[in-house]
Amino acid sequence: MDALDRRIIASLQRDGRMSVTDLADEIGLSPTPCARRIARLEAEGIIRGYGARIDQNAVGLPVSVFIWVELETQSKEAVDAFERAVRGFDRVMECHLMTGSRDILLRVVAADLADFDRFLEERLMRVPGIRALRSSFALRTMVARAALPVA
Repeated sequence: MDALDRRIIASLQRDGRMSVTDLADEIGLSPTPCARRIARLEAEGIIRGYGARIDQNAVGLPVSVFIWVELETQSKEAVDAFERAVRGFDRVMECHLMTGSRDILLRVVAADLADFDRFLEERLMRVPGIRALRSSFALRTMVARAALPVA
């Protein structure tokens, strides 16, 4: 990946709907080589897809909860089973396998406290192999970036 690829990625992170012509003008290439570079970046999995960034408050999911999960065992099978289970939960926005005393960190969205309670009782607490859960509610998001610092 060279400097032009990084500039393409940086521009597309700012505006994924940008036309190839506008992108080519912005980075100083003609459209055909620019399109070829984009196709290569997509084929190599560097660009994994395109999508809209949605305001979670505007769609009625203003509550963000971070949940530390401690598993009963940290075997590959237990971690894989947990991962399979939470992949099916649309409220789980992120799931990270962590180092340290707690095994997994989740970021979950909810409409309100009652909605979060239903998610816990009806979904997460029914996943086998969980030893302990600890939740923290985000009061406000101070920094949230979708764009990686590639340029």
